[in-house]
Amino acid sequence: MATWLARSKAANWLASPHGRVGAAALREAVNGKIVLVTGASFGLGEATARRLGAAGATVLLVARTRDKLDSVAADITAAGGRAESYPVDLTNPAEVDDLAKAVLERHGHVDVLVSNAGKSIRRTIAQSYDRFHDFERTMGINYFGPVKLMLALLPSMRERGQGHIVNVSTVGVRVPPGPRWAAYQASKGAFDIFFRSAALELAADNISTSSVYMALIRTRMSAPTRIFEHVPGMTADEAAELVCVAIVRKPAQISPWWAGAVQAVDAVTRLPWVWTVGQVYRASRR
Repeated sequence: MATWLARSKAANWLASPHGRVGAAALREAVNGKIVLVTGASFGLGEATARRLGAAGATVLLVARTRDKLDSVAADITAAGGRAESYPVDLTNPAEVDDLAKAVLERHGHVDVLVSNAGKSIRRTIAQSYDRFHDFERTMGINYFGPVKLMLALLPSMRERGQGHIVNVSTVGVRVPPGPRWAAYQASKGAFDIFFRSAALELAADNISTSSVYMALIRTRMSAPTRIFEHVPGMTADEAAELVCVAIVRKPAQISPWWAGAVQAVDAVTRLPWVWTVGQVYRASRR
């Protein structure tokens, strides 16, 4: 019953951000533009890349898995679009520098950067005593990698006086932190703060930024976490629609309707929240 309710359309509608953009509007926004999408081999990144390719963008696909990237690029090309594969490990600064150099030498600039690549991890602190590498890897993918890529591409955007960057984030950075998510929420929160701070400077050079605070997306990244079977969520295609909305309309943020309310309530009820979550966590350990 709980699983059925979590997967119902009503529950998904209540839990997730909303927004739609027509095919004509998307084509007008990206046709002939250079759009770089990280994490483009699977899930949300792949779905976004396919939408953008169909709308006329030249899509630069970035991820670690060459075979999968080539497959997605081939599909986009076969459908009449333009796509290129760039297999890169974003945790390797030298590879990120090489990526930026190759892209700028070939295309001269990037019009839109969709910073989507990410790593999810759910593990207790007690299970992490001898797994510091999990924190390093998570920070590398969710924070240092995206920062490095932005720093590599921003000079050309600022020189041209235009560009748009979309940060695919999580609503988890807008609500109180929960147990077992320390590594993940810390890494996503770090990039969120960096991104919003940078946005204040970039606006002076006519570079727009959008943060998309996603709720649960049912992809291979979320699949191993069994608790998500009982949580409402979006498909990758539904989430890709929100990224396209961000590209077309350029809002500062897209977020579930309830996130702001939770933040407001948290400001006055933090102690009860901490107590309640603590009790639930203790009960789950029995």
